[in-house]
Amino acid sequence: MTTQTHLIHSRRFLPLFATQLLGAFNDNLFKNAMVLFVVYSVYQSEQAEGLFSAVASGVFILPFFILSAISGQLADMRDKARIIRIVKAAEIGIMSVGAIGLLLAWKGLLVTGVAIPLMMLALLGMGVHSTFFGPIKYAILPQHLHAGEVLAGTGLVEAGTYVAILAGTIVAGWIPVEWAAAGVVFTAIVGYFVSRQVPPAPPFHEPEPLDYHFIRASIDLVRNTSHDRRVFLAIMAISFFWTIGAVLFVQFPPLAKNVLTASKEVASLFLVIFSIGVAVGSMSVNALLKGTVSARYSPPSVVLMGLFVVGFFFVCRQWVPHPENDLMDVQTFIDQPLAVALMICLLGIAVAGGMFVVPLYAFLTTFVDKSQTSRTIAANNIVNSGAMVIGSLMASGLSFGGVPIVHQLLLSAAMCLVSAWIAAQLVKAERAAAIA
Repeated sequence: MTTQTHLIHSRRFLPLFATQLLGAFNDNLFKNAMVLFVVYSVYQSEQAEGLFSAVASGVFILPFFILSAISGQLADMRDKARIIRIVKAAEIGIMSVGAIGLLLAWKGLLVTGVAIPLMMLALLGMGVHSTFFGPIKYAILPQHLHAGEVLAGTGLVEAGTYVAILAGTIVAGWIPVEWAAAGVVFTAIVGYFVSRQVPPAPPFHEPEPLDYHFIRASIDLVRNTSHDRRVFLAIMAISFFWTIGAVLFVQFPPLAKNVLTASKEVASLFLVIFSIGVAVGSMSVNALLKGTVSARYSPPSVVLMGLFVVGFFFVCRQWVPHPENDLMDVQTFIDQPLAVALMICLLGIAVAGGMFVVPLYAFLTTFVDKSQTSRTIAANNIVNSGAMVIGSLMASGLSFGGVPIVHQLLLSAAMCLVSAWIAAQLVKAERAAAIA
């Protein structure tokens, strides 16, 4: 904890940490304001709402799959702090487009023909923004932090990301959509000025020519990263985790509205609980490992996560819809007999998920050469995003095929078992490397 407190006050870490917080907050303020407004105010069927939520997730994830190879090369071959400033400047323009879409939707003007396409365009832009920022936020840590601080720094970034997601989700669920439009532009401007304080992080070698052929570059990047079995297994385990996360996040808004007959504030509360849980799990596993990079807690953590998903499914199955036509507000929802059990299951999913994933990210920045860390994170993002797109497509297909949202939860539980098996292989590889 001393190391974590020390890092928070250090210029080697604080500006990057604050920039990441503001970016994650803005992503989630915009995305959730858009999805909640459309689900609750535009569409009136579970099928259409589930499909829209899945498509929105897919649009945000797609740039990671296409552009991560280029972003990883850039981050390793150019000054990372300069790239951060360029990316954060672009965020101002992207969010301005999104704000126009939100305002048009609020006014009820050209909602399906102009407002929703503008919001989707901005969501795509924020996906591009995050694709170029993502490799840097982890890869810069070994460059600015001492060896014994990397796990703590990774845990703080991961926990901070989820605190920011929490804040963005709360705000999106509780403020009017027109305020959200102003908020995303203001936050982007603040984020740019904070990013200017990140210390320089020049490349370790002379810049090399960039390969802009994204398919070839992506294949080469993933192949080159897979030589270390521990890194390869960590990437695969993280990918399954984020596939599970993508499916769950797609399900939450339509599940809250149609299964639990709850308002958008309750849907926001679900995402808040999830974010708090991942932050708690992230900090807890760092305390358990005492700064050592190890995956030994990951297999039991993801098995526990799967059990909580099954528990969440059974509680939803037993849920009695509100008899009145109006959707339940937060207080009415909390007063329901099964509400506490539902929230405990959701919190358990998130805490176990945070304990599972944080050590895996530390693997990616610890067991490769510092000159390759951005490309390793980028390779991870390519595989992660491909898995998340598949997860979103599966959720879309199930919604389109008429499979009830609540039954889709079992898909997430099944994927937890696959993640546990991969994590167990990683622990074996870790022990083998230690013996060698």
